[in-house]
Amino acid sequence: MPVLMCVPNISEGRDQTVIEAVVASIRAIPGIKLLDYSADAHHNRSVFTFLGQPEAVLQAAKAMTCVALEHIDMRHHTGAHPRLGAVDVVPFVPVRGMDMEAAVEIARQFGRFVGEQGVPVYYYEEAATRPERRNLSNIRKGEYEGLPQKLVDPAWQPDEGPATFNPRSGALVTGARFPLIAFNVNLRTNDLRIAQHIARAVRYINGGYRHVRAIALALEDQGMVQVSMNLTNYTQTPIPRVLETIRAEAARFGVSIAGSELIGPLPLGALEEVVKYYLQAHDFSLDQIIETALIPEE
Repeated sequence: MPVLMCVPNISEGRDQTVIEAVVASIRAIPGIKLLDYSADAHHNRSVFTFLGQPEAVLQAAKAMTCVALEHIDMRHHTGAHPRLGAVDVVPFVPVRGMDMEAAVEIARQFGRFVGEQGVPVYYYEEAATRPERRNLSNIRKGEYEGLPQKLVDPAWQPDEGPATFNPRSGALVTGARFPLIAFNVNLRTNDLRIAQHIARAVRYINGGYRHVRAIALALEDQGMVQVSMNLTNYTQTPIPRVLETIRAEAARFGVSIAGSELIGPLPLGALEEVVKYYLQAHDFSLDQIIETALIPEE
């Protein structure tokens, strides 16, 4: 039985009525399992993770998108996290029994649906139609406020939907990708320049790790700053390698790590390197975990 996961991000992290309406729309689809959802008021963003058979996942993605578009007005949106639209990004992740090509086709079906609702759509990662569109940050450059100018640029015509600015909903990005880990590290300082320096040190675009995207954010309500990251391939760039690099870079400024956050579910395999590194159990295998014997095989 093929299993597909979807991890939509919406530009609302404060209004619980809207967030719960989106949750209800996902749960209403038969065969869907909602694994996790989290909201961040400072980012003004919520992330949902659900999985099921491909057609059910597609229906859930359509349903939650319609609810979010109905309730979120980007003309009034403010938040620390970069964003392009009310439903900002909707990635599809093949989990079991389906290949990436099949996941891309689901993303394309979803993109066509959203385009028909009058929202410009861009495809990214494995669904990208151009090399410069593989990277989400490239598509998001200029954010919502830059969309009117972006949409008149021939190089940035949307893949689906109208090439006109939708002031209420902005634009949406969708595609298919390898399982991504959203990993944030908080620092015991309110100096944003330190977090910016560290973000540049670890992210690929500035010469850091190949599979790390990072930005610096100020957590003003906590009196700290954050290095907010997406780890796009945990097998090539393990979590401990990134965390220890951040710790070393922070130490150069006399700053320590206050804590870290894993946003949403993550693959069990991502924790293997964590155990090996911090317990120095170099021969550790996931087969040693009792619960893995209970996971049904494909």
